[in-house]
Amino acid sequence: MTISIDAAGKDFKTLGELVRAAGGDVEIKNCLGQRYLGAGARGKKITIQGVAGNALGAYLDGAEITVFGNAQEAVGDTMNRGLICIHGSSGDATGYAMRGGEIYVQGDAGYRAGIHMKAYGDQVPVLVIGGSAGSFLGEYQAGGVIVVLGIGCERRYPFNYFCGAGMHGGKIYVRCREVPSGLPEQVAARPAAEADLEEIRPYVRRYCGLFGADEAGLMAHPFYVLSPNTQNPYKQLYTSL
Repeated sequence: MTISIDAAGKDFKTLGELVRAAGGDVEIKNCLGQRYLGAGARGKKITIQGVAGNALGAYLDGAEITVFGNAQEAVGDTMNRGLICIHGSSGDATGYAMRGGEIYVQGDAGYRAGIHMKAYGDQVPVLVIGGSAGSFLGEYQAGGVIVVLGIGCERRYPFNYFCGAGMHGGKIYVRCREVPSGLPEQVAARPAAEADLEEIRPYVRRYCGLFGADEAGLMAHPFYVLSPNTQNPYKQLYTSL
């Protein structure tokens, strides 16, 4: 059973309490920037019609959140498990410090997407951005996978300045026609090998299934892999020698 909640006129605290009190799945209508929706949620599906506010799905622990609209800053802040699907674009710090689960953004993401992402054991967070990302993509990334598909992007690369600044773990996959240049010194770039493409294929397939994109067409385009340089000056700050 899905419980329908009209968010019109409700502050974020009231709306959050209604979502938490619902025993089953929830559909939120007329959302207009209310914050913290689905924070810490598990074992339910939350569908949002409208614009989701800051920290959507913060500390998410297994729930599924779908937004038919845009989302503001810090989507999936420190999430552990679950799925967040944005049928639109997201603001700054999408996937901030996420530790697990998957986030799919149909359109663009703002600055600092994937900042402080981390992985442990078999728990690997995934962030897929269909359009382009702003500056500082993957800043201080410690683990996990970021995929930027660059759909509709007219820039040379589907990200702005300082991509991977402070990066010391994980990988960033970018779909573009030439190897990215002008990256921070601690970031190495190379063409994606077949094994790399097989690693991201399930995530691209899921993106296409969610948003109706062409998997074969996307995967036929060149991808490049960004990862920490072996001479990474940040490595000693985060790992024992």
